Amino acid sequence: MSCDPDPLPNEPRDAPVDGESAPPGYRSLVVVVLSPLAFALVFACWTLFAVLGVELRRDLALGSVGFAVLLAMPMLAGALASLPMALLARRLGGRRVMLGCLLLICPFLWWVSQANHYLEFLLAGLGLGLGAGSLAAGLVYVAELGPPRHTGLALGLYGAGMVGAGLSYLLLPLVSQAYGWRLAPLLYLLPVLLVAALLWLFADDGDAPVGETLDDEAPPVRSSPSTRAVCFATRLADWQLWRLAITYSFFFGAFVALALWLPGHLVARYGLSLQAAALFALPFTLAVGAGQVIGGALADRRDFRSLRWWVSAFVLICLFLLSYPPFSMRIEGVHGELTLHYAAPLWGFLGLLVAMGVAMGIGQGSLMRLIHRDHGDDMALVGGLALTLGGLFAALLPPVFVLGSEWLGVRTAGFMFLYAALVVCMLVMLADHARGPGRAR
Repeated sequence: MSCDPDPLPNEPRDAPVDGESAPPGYRSLVVVVLSPLAFALVFACWTLFAVLGVELRRDLALGSVGFAVLLAMPMLAGALASLPMALLARRLGGRRVMLGCLLLICPFLWWVSQANHYLEFLLAGLGLGLGAGSLAAGLVYVAELGPPRHTGLALGLYGAGMVGAGLSYLLLPLVSQAYGWRLAPLLYLLPVLLVAALLWLFADDGDAPVGETLDDEAPPVRSSPSTRAVCFATRLADWQLWRLAITYSFFFGAFVALALWLPGHLVARYGLSLQAAALFALPFTLAVGAGQVIGGALADRRDFRSLRWWVSAFVLICLFLLSYPPFSMRIEGVHGELTLHYAAPLWGFLGLLVAMGVAMGIGQGSLMRLIHRDHGDDMALVGGLALTLGGLFAALLPPVFVLGSEWLGVRTAGFMFLYAALVVCMLVMLADHARGPGRAR
């Protein structure tokens, strides 16, 4: 029994381009432009419930925990879909899978606008989460067909599609206020269909037929499903596949959860309106997007493995400062009692968020380039694994944020949990480094 993976299509950049294929420059341009657009739209759809939170909680009479579960549904479904869709994209081509996933979320967008019961919104959220298949497929697509000399930059531009959350922050409150919140989900239907049409018209997969192998003399050997399952489990048991994926999953999951949680947090903590809170949360998403581009471009120039340590340490400091709730301290002084009061001003809170967002983006962009550099031949598996872990972490965070606030009685419990999670992640990195220079770099 052989555990070698079934033959897959040849790498497009290694295969000669025939006369009927798109020129490499044109293909790279299409990949770099259309893939981030698809990413941004899927991510904007995920933030629907967060930006419309006030209306949904009022109409459905939802408590904090119920609303947190609703926020987590797209990420949960997205986590479960990421790895299978990434592997499917490797076999069928990223464009086909991206196109199918974009079309798949359209009926669920319509369902959100028509739903009346909590269970309907939960199921619609699960359907929107299947759009993560487009994220995973797009990652494989960009890694395979992006410009070879600037793969990190291309992956960073693709990851910058996370600023789609900012699109929701800007547009949805205005549409909800002017026409009612039920029209807001329909706002994304036309852009999603338009990007799907552009992918169908202008993009191509450039993959060889699935049955083609590098050895023309021997036909491909097809193993049984049970054999393939055992081999797949054996490959997943290799620690090398998890090393960078675990660190990436923290930055990805933390950003997704914070993008959903921040508007409500700003409303509760600073007494802002939902529209103002969404606008104040926008710089954080833009900072992460810009950081992704910077991190990917830097990783193209050097093998920045040590960068993950510096980025993690900086984010840890920011989370420590963000974790401090407003407090008062009474001191028995020589000349009487002294009272000290601390409450982070809005500008200070946002400044820390933006600085942390840039660092998180740099971490994501550089780590994805390192994943591609170490596992370029297995990008579908390792990249899909990273998105799966990040999605599961993101799905866990909204309920944890709410329960932590309820149990501890402080609104900054979410940052405290992220601080603890990053400490664990850095300990894993340290243990990986201690395995030896040949095993962890």
